[in-house]
Amino acid sequence: MTIHWVEIERKWQCIWEERRLFEANPDGRPKKMITVAYPYPNSPQHIGHGRTYTLADIDARFWRMRGYNVLFPMGFHYTGTPILGMARRVQGKDAELLAGLRDIFGVPQEAIEGFTEPLNIANYFRDEIRQGMKEMGYSIDWRRQFTTIDEPYRRFIEWQISSLREAGLIIQGSHPVGWCPEDQNPVSQHDTLGDVEPEFTEYILIKFRWNEYVIPTATLRPETVFGVTNVWVNPEVAYDIVKVGDEQWVVSPQCAGKLSHQGKDPVKVGTIQGSKLAGESLGTPLGEIVPMLAAGFADPGTGTGLVMSVPAHAPFDYAALRDAASKSEAARAITPVPIISVPGLGRVPSQEICEEMGIDDQQDDRLEEATAQIYNKEFYEGVLLDSCGRFAGQKVSECKDAVREWLREANGAEAFHEMAGEVRCRCGARCVVKMLTNQWFLNYGDDRWKSDTRDCLGEMSILPPEISGEFYNVVDWLRERACARQHGLGTKLPWDENWIVESLSDSTIYMAFYVIMRFIQDGTITPEAMDGRFFDYVLLGKGPPPEVSGIEGMREEFVYYYPVDTRHSGRDLVPNHLTFFVMNHVALFSRDDWPRQMVVNGSVLMDGKKMSKSMGNIVPLRSAIRKYGADPIRLGIVISAELLQDADINLESVSGIGTRLERIIRECGDAQPGNTDSLAVEDTWIQARLGIMVDRVTGNMEKMRLREALHDILYGFESDLQWYGRRLRAKGREMPPGMAHAVCSARARLLAPFAPHAAEEMWSELGGEGLVSVAAWPDDGNPDGSVIHAEHLLRSVLADIANIVKVSGVSPSRILVYAAPSNEAYRAVLACVEAGQTSMRDVMAALAGNERTAHLRRSPDMIMKCLKDILSEPVDIRKARLADDSFDEKSLLAAELESVVKTEFDCQVVVYEAGDADMEDPGNKARFARACKPAIFIE
Repeated sequence: MTIHWVEIERKWQCIWEERRLFEANPDGRPKKMITVAYPYPNSPQHIGHGRTYTLADIDARFWRMRGYNVLFPMGFHYTGTPILGMARRVQGKDAELLAGLRDIFGVPQEAIEGFTEPLNIANYFRDEIRQGMKEMGYSIDWRRQFTTIDEPYRRFIEWQISSLREAGLIIQGSHPVGWCPEDQNPVSQHDTLGDVEPEFTEYILIKFRWNEYVIPTATLRPETVFGVTNVWVNPEVAYDIVKVGDEQWVVSPQCAGKLSHQGKDPVKVGTIQGSKLAGESLGTPLGEIVPMLAAGFADPGTGTGLVMSVPAHAPFDYAALRDAASKSEAARAITPVPIISVPGLGRVPSQEICEEMGIDDQQDDRLEEATAQIYNKEFYEGVLLDSCGRFAGQKVSECKDAVREWLREANGAEAFHEMAGEVRCRCGARCVVKMLTNQWFLNYGDDRWKSDTRDCLGEMSILPPEISGEFYNVVDWLRERACARQHGLGTKLPWDENWIVESLSDSTIYMAFYVIMRFIQDGTITPEAMDGRFFDYVLLGKGPPPEVSGIEGMREEFVYYYPVDTRHSGRDLVPNHLTFFVMNHVALFSRDDWPRQMVVNGSVLMDGKKMSKSMGNIVPLRSAIRKYGADPIRLGIVISAELLQDADINLESVSGIGTRLERIIRECGDAQPGNTDSLAVEDTWIQARLGIMVDRVTGNMEKMRLREALHDILYGFESDLQWYGRRLRAKGREMPPGMAHAVCSARARLLAPFAPHAAEEMWSELGGEGLVSVAAWPDDGNPDGSVIHAEHLLRSVLADIANIVKVSGVSPSRILVYAAPSNEAYRAVLACVEAGQTSMRDVMAALAGNERTAHLRRSPDMIMKCLKDILSEPVDIRKARLADDSFDEKSLLAAELESVVKTEFDCQVVVYEAGDADMEDPGNKARFARACKPAIFIE
């Protein structure tokens, strides 16, 4: 039987669609609303995109089989500028972009020619992504589909943004933002190449004076102004002289450009070469005179292009000063000025660490490490010395802001913002920090809003739990964020149509719109009727219902499906979208409608490398489906990593997974129904092991530990089936038809969330009723613990025999096995371990405290051996043995061991209880028998 994955997958996808299997409507069942971040359609999805959506679909399918009414919807995010930027690049015939579209993603030339129109791009890739999702088997209710520029959605966003303003959470003011100078728009993660969230740092510009000019230097450590010995200037740079207000500043041309974006309005009035500044003297804010020294490391692209030097506390400055001393008399005359005392550091920390690390010059890469060490210690442990005036004796961590304010008042120091690393807009332009005036901001810094958000985070489930701290950190540092821009696709601000709601502000509560969308699709409601009163009533239950057809049904459906039960997304969205999702729900909805769970996953690598066009390792999702099949890809994504780890996809392993699925499907074709009422002990055991596996898989899926769950289904249970096969062969039996059918039936259902097409094929081969996608999840059947631990003992004895034979090289003619005659000590220690007493000291104390076991303390060696044996056993075996107080070790071995030994070693086996009157003991081994650790002698 050869499996043609695409044919099988299309067959079941058509059946699901014909039967409208995943269309969710309210009924009497408990519900689950599971959502995932909707895609931005500016390219097809590649195999890496499939991870988040596959995990969400597995989650939805699992709960659907658990009897829940699952709503799993999907939309498309058109808002913003990326599509506009892409259209401009197509118009400009960007060779790299066009080659990627044509050669990597296979976009037809006639479609590319239409990409000069932005909506053609969005609509083409929307259809491409949607088809890919269908081919992956995602169980989506497509009646809920919308785009963020549809008129009904615009009405929804108008209501959202107006409600936030009415609540005082949208303010107007001046704040720094990431900015694309080409698009003339604020940028966020969705607007940048590589989806980089623009981050920037606030420096302070400290003003030095040279004749009639201001020499500003940017620093993050204003307190070090007390230790300045010189200023570094790059002799190769032609500095601009710019008029800023009433002052003339000397700055690099790059800095002048940044100042123009930050509200300084610099006017260029001249130029001066850095080489002419070197050697000049200038005045510090403290009234001292220091020289300007030449240094090639003074980067014109960083800060102002001039750098204040604090060699006692900045290793870079110390190393540069030492280098300069060989060329400059002025440099040789400089002595570092210590201003901070730190326990454990010398008087001049920079000198000390450079000497310790063997740093000889300013080119040494270890200067970064040296700097980090000193800065960290000085910030948290440093105290300013007496030379620091009013701040003497204060901790650096506590007085930094006060020093900054003092410099602003006494020196006219000003704030200056730098982008943290290079960020490029999707149009290709390098982004800068811009100070926007009269801009509209979401006031994420509001203390009450933050407090309520922390309450919500504390009440909800966050998976995996270790990611929860990142959310609290984001809430702590969030401040005002621009919520509008003047260009791009999206919804206009209702109160100011010169502005458009930006893309990360119109995508925070859209999950609520999914509930309404099907009523729009079927014509129940029109956009014209969707005003503020409509949304207030349907989403919040406020006010009398407006006279709109079907409004009560919409309210009832919202009440049924909300809140969001699980929100899936990638880790990269924790600092923005996922946190905004929580905050906006907290701001607009009642506590009962706050989200209940978030699931965060890592990214995807291809053969250990990040996927990128430059690496040549981007694999379009639909191409991969055609080559490998959707189910093998789904399993390859899941099996490669646990939730928060980066999944490393290897296409060879994906192919191997497909082969394994084919084998399981064939096994289902061979399995026949039958009676499972009369079973041998090994049948009962495999039945119990199946139940344990079901129970473990269920628990792991509830925690989204999907890799572990899938490993159990595909691989872990195989070892049980192999042992079962050995037991059957030893007794000359075949697996009972009904048992094979029961095992295959359970595996088909367990696999259904992961590999839905293969599972439907399995279910069909088994003659299952209906479709497995909506079949009941298997139950564990209340597995018999006694048969589990008894068979475990049998397996361990056989393993011990095999090991002895291997090590000794003996060809056995007879095997004697000695079971322990009493298990009193074993059970007493077992009870201690199950009570959490796992150290020898605790066990001995527990035994002494019970008059029935106190006498056992006289045999500490025996207790130690029992404890060691018990701790080496799986937890489920310990529990089962403690519950089974009638277990007869000798009877089990006598009844079940002989057939397996005869089959595998072709010799006789005799089982004794150590101490039996008729016992043979030629090797004097019986004395070593312990409970559940029989002694073995091989002739």
